[in-house]
Order: sequence, then C-alpha cells, then structure tokens
Amino acid sequence: ADLYLQAVDEIQRSLSNVSISTSSNAGKNANAVDDQSKVNTTIQIAMARLEDEFRNILITHSSALETDSLFDPSSSSISTPSHHELEEDDTLSNDDSSHHDLLQLQLQHCESSDSSTYRSTSSIREVDLMPSEAICDLQAIAMRMISSGYLRECIQVYGSVRKSAIDSSFRKLGIEKLSIGDVQRLEWEALESKIRRWIRAAKVCVRILFASEKKLCEQIFECVGTDIDDACFMETVKGPAIQLFNFAEAISISRRSPEKLFKILDLHDALMDLLPDIEAVFDSKSSDSIRVQAAEILSRLAEAARGILSEFESAVLREPSRVPVPGGTIHPLTRYVMNYISLISDYKQTLIELIISKPSTGSRYSGDQTTPDMEFAELEGKTPLALHLIWIIVVLQFNLDGKSKHYRDASLAHLFIMNNVHYIVQKVKGSPELREMIGDDYLRKLTGKFRQAATSYQRATWVSVLYCLRDEGLHVSGSFSSGVSKSALRERFKTFNAMFEEVHRTQATWLIPDTQLREELRISISEKLIPAYRSFLGRFRSHIESGRHPENYIKYSVEDLETAVLDFFEGYPVSQHLRKRSQ
Repeated sequence: ADLYLQAVDEIQRSLSNVSISTSSNAGKNANAVDDQSKVNTTIQIAMARLEDEFRNILITHSSALETDSLFDPSSSSISTPSHHELEEDDTLSNDDSSHHDLLQLQLQHCESSDSSTYRSTSSIREVDLMPSEAICDLQAIAMRMISSGYLRECIQVYGSVRKSAIDSSFRKLGIEKLSIGDVQRLEWEALESKIRRWIRAAKVCVRILFASEKKLCEQIFECVGTDIDDACFMETVKGPAIQLFNFAEAISISRRSPEKLFKILDLHDALMDLLPDIEAVFDSKSSDSIRVQAAEILSRLAEAARGILSEFESAVLREPSRVPVPGGTIHPLTRYVMNYISLISDYKQTLIELIISKPSTGSRYSGDQTTPDMEFAELEGKTPLALHLIWIIVVLQFNLDGKSKHYRDASLAHLFIMNNVHYIVQKVKGSPELREMIGDDYLRKLTGKFRQAATSYQRATWVSVLYCLRDEGLHVSGSFSSGVSKSALRERFKTFNAMFEEVHRTQATWLIPDTQLREELRISISEKLIPAYRSFLGRFRSHIESGRHPENYIKYSVEDLETAVLDFFEGYPVSQHLRKRSQ
C-alpha cells in the first residue's frame, strides 16, 4: 500500500511537471502533449483504484455501532431509564430488538463510563467508529484523491457508505422512514409508542451517532481543511438528520387534541434537552438548516402545547352531555378534567416557561353559551399557568352548574354539586404541585362551595320533613278546656311517616362515593332529625297511645330512624318499608 501511494505521488509530481512544460511550450512540442495525455490516463487509473480502496476500507469498517468492546453487558453500572423509556415497543424484529437494546445500553453506559474511548463535551459522547489504522489509510487516500481533483468523488463515496451505516443504526433504533404525511395519518395510540421510541432514539442519534460521525470526518479529512470535513459530514448525516427531525415536526403541526398534550410536552422537553448538543454537533455554516429546523420544531411544539391548553379550556366549557348521572354522583367530566390538570401539574416546570399569558375569559360564544367570570384581582401574584388551571376549574364548575339543572329534584341537584366540588377539592389536596399553584385561598373558596351545596341539600330535603314535628296547629282551645287535637296529631304523624319513607326510599339510591363525606352528611342529618323526632314523640306519644291503633301513627322509634339514616347515599335500593321498632 505504501509503495502504491508513493507511485501515485510520483505520478502527481509528473502531472505537475508535464503541465508546466506543456504551458511553456504550447503549440510547439507534440511530445509534451502526449506526455500530458499519458499522465492523465495514468492518474485516472490510479484514482479509480484509490476510489475502490477507499470504498472497500469504509465498507469493511462501516457497521452499526458495536458495543461489546465498550462495556460489560452484565455490569451493574447501567443507569435506570426515565419514565417515558420504560415501555418497550413490540414492532422490532428479534435481531433488531436485540441490537436496539445494545444501543440503549450504550447510551446509558456513556453517561456513567469514564472510558477513554469517549470524549465528553457536555452530554455528547463520541465513540471511535473505526480503528486508527483504517483512519490513517483513509486519510492517505483522501489526501491524494482531493489533491488530484477528485474531491467530489471522494465525498460521494464517503457519504454513500457512511449513510448506509447510519441507516442500519436507524433501523436498529426503530426509526422508520415516515414522511410528515405518513406520521399525520397514523392513529394517536400508534403514535404514542413511536414518540417514546423517538425520544430514546434521538438521544442516541444526536449524542453518539451524529457526534461520532462528525469526529470520524474530522479524523479523516483534517489534513485537507474544515470545509471539506464539514461537507463530508453533511453529505453523510443531512438526510438521516432530516428524517429524524421530520417525525417531531409532523407531531408539532398535527391536529391538536387534549390527549396529545403530554406526549407533545415529552417531545418538547427531550428536544429542549438535546438542543445544546444539536448546536454543538451541527455547528458549521453548512449545517445551519439542521439547527434552524430543530429550533423551529421546538417553537412549534411550544405553540402546540399552548394551543391545546386553550382548546381544552373551551372543550370543558362546551362539553354538551345533558343526561344527569344517576344518584348525583361524580360526573365523568369532573374525573377527566381533574385527572388531566393533575397531570398538567406534573409538567409544571416546562409549562411555567411556555404559558406566559393569562387565560382569555371573555365571552367567545354566540347564542345561549356564555362564559363565567373570574376575578384576576383576587388571584394577584399567581403565575399564568396557575391562572389557567384555576380557570379550567372555574369553567368546569360552570358546566356542572348547568348540568345540575337537568335534575328534577332540587335536593339531588345540590347533592350533585356537593359531590363534584368535593372531588375537585380532594384532587387539589392530593397533589402537592397542584395545591401549591392553586393556593390555599382558592382552595378554601372551593371548600366553602361544596359545604354550601351540602347545606342547600339539607334545606331542600329536611325543612319540610322537620316542619311536621312542630307544635303549631296541634293545640285547640275551647270555652272550658284546652288540649291537643288528636285528629290533627294523627294526621301529623301520618304525614311525617309518609315523607320520611319517601326520602328514605329515594335517597338510599343516591350516592356519595367519598366515605368520609357520606358519613359527615349522615351525622348532620341525624343531629337535626333525631332530637326533633325524640322531642316530638316525647311530647305527644301519650295522646296517640291512649287511642285506637297507635301503631298506625307511631310507626318508628328513634332507633329506627337512626338505623334508617345509615341507608342514605349508598347508591342502591332498600326495602320499601323501614324496619319497624320492636312492639
């Protein structure tokens, strides 16, 4: 090989000498022209041979990233994957899946290894793609091809072989050749797994694959100038880089819907984390387009997140279901919205940076649809993200208030509001991040609302029942005596029995799913009902028992009522008749 390269050097010198001779004797020396032609033919033969050798060396040493020599697969030093890296995709073949795992392990190993194989620049880990001997041979050939005017051929051969190696690594990382249109036509469920896989793969591609390709270009072409190694690098990775980032771009411009928010934020966070590395790897003027594409995708992902949040607020307000949920329990919308904003709070750090304006709370709908008011003055000092979350709760309550009007029973409407606002309060209390953003002042306001609904329920249900236990209308007075009207008293007991039985029959089927809230409301009912009934019974029992068939009027003991109250809000029917007191 050395002798062959020396011969090429001699031919190049001969070519230079003949060129000078031909120039000085132009038109005078036919032999010089013949010499020029012979040397040109010889150099072409030499370059064709060198091009083949260049290609063969590249092919021999070009393969997907090898990992066996870099770490021990049984090592316990491998880092734990992040939350969106835990779920594996099943679409890889067995061979590809195995190699995919190796690539993932390599990335993890890079982050914990101090091996001299890697050169660390921030989070970039450059791996040697070829042995030094091969690099020296390639460098020697490249120098001679370029100095002989075969730069284009050198770059094309290098790019085609290395691009094939990158394509192989892409396949093993599970990166598919999908156009933007292909991505946008996929169902969201299929895209979710692809997004998880893309995030894992993008880290490997930018921090190892592309960075190592750049290093290889520098090693081979450093002797002939940075412009050439940049050209070779871009010839190799521009297509794969565009393929990689086109996926994220397609997601950023896809149709917006609430379920996409969190994967879009995952993509945004991953790309934001990678951006300094992208700028470091693609730092030349020739790679401007890659840096610009990445920055624009990041911007569009941020805009998509803001747009989805705004559209989610509108969707909560417009949610059209009119069929009342049975038993006044928690509406599915309430569960969905509160679980959604709990997840939003998990992305607090990202969204605080993205959400920089207050929610739009003006009327945005025509006809009967209006929006509630929100006093920003009461929420001074809160971040725009916190205001958006509070606004979502405000419009949720507004929607729930509308849904409560579809209950024919006012008591059940109040119970429905109590259940749902109580659920909102519990979800806020259960998330430290959400509670911190919402704030205790607003939380107290919500607590006051569900307690007011509980009070309204008790008034709507029990005022008329307790009204039966009053003394007014039972006493009669005459010329010679005064006393209790037994007929009025019997009617009063009959009315109370009928009303309580109806309340018991109906409200046993109503549901308060929270055990503590259910118990608190039962206690509150008992504290009003039981003393009033005990007192009424104590005052008038003798008047009924002295007459005929007292069991038809005093049907229940105090203990019977105490037991009956325990049936309330369980969500299932009870016996039509209450359990009677012992005779």
